[in-house]
Amino acid sequence: MKKFWIVKIILFVPLVVAAVTFATMSLWNWLVPVLFAGPAITFWQALGLLILSKILFGGFRGRRGHGGPPWRHHWRRRWEEKMKNMTPEQREELRKKWRARCGPGWNFPEEETAEGKGQSL
Repeated sequence: MKKFWIVKIILFVPLVVAAVTFATMSLWNWLVPVLFAGPAITFWQALGLLILSKILFGGFRGRRGHGGPPWRHHWRRRWEEKMKNMTPEQREELRKKWRARCGPGWNFPEEETAEGKGQSL
């Protein structure tokens, strides 16, 4: 049974890559020469363009959940720890500084109180 899935993947992945490459080549050759007077590209150039865009915009590190880059959680935990250790006066001062930098529409996330009502940090 496991062999069947391996054979299926070996056949399916190149087919998907070829289909996406062909779609990229077709769209490029349909739009770019007309809109921007650019050159038409071949299948292999379209594949190279897809690989280049993957390197530049997606990387090859795989997906790490839906939370964004792995370091984001580290910084969020540090920020939450910092906020827990602040007095209400320090939080208010920090809030004023951030509003001065980022504009009046910027707000801190709501903090749950014992009554269950949201209150600014």
